[in-house]
Amino acid sequence: MELWDLYDIDRNKLGLTHLRGIPLPKGRYHLVVHVWIQNDKGQLILSKRHPDKHFGNLWECTGGSVLQGENSLEGALREVEEELGIKLSPDSGKLLHSEVKETHHLDYWFFISNVDIKDLELQADEVIDAKWVDQETNENMIRCHETTPALKHFYDLISKYR
Repeated sequence: MELWDLYDIDRNKLGLTHLRGIPLPKGRYHLVVHVWIQNDKGQLILSKRHPDKHFGNLWECTGGSVLQGENSLEGALREVEEELGIKLSPDSGKLLHSEVKETHHLDYWFFISNVDIKDLELQADEVIDAKWVDQETNENMIRCHETTPALKHFYDLISKYR
């Protein structure tokens, strides 16, 4: 059972919670994070979604819904630890961009990590594989429709903050 805090369009917390799986009431939003992790070689870590999930078998950045009582950074750190087994330092994260989608506020987080793929602990019901990719490989995967839509924004956003 996953509970979310609810927000208005201006990202004010409403003091209400919502149970995942039930359609959100009109004018109510929840908070979602996408977490991009890059190593010192400039490679981006991608994880492959479990085939039973929405966008199954596609590659993506780590992310998900922020739980009740968490802030955006806490949700980002939790999602990375749950899905990949990586414990990131809160001080090493940078919020790159925030936007409003149809049902949620979306925050894009950026972290640097040089974790070895063989040291990851993948969440079996969420992630079936992970790999580091360079920009050319990532862009080719996007062209070949091997990724979720979230990955197409990374290099544009990161170039604004370098």
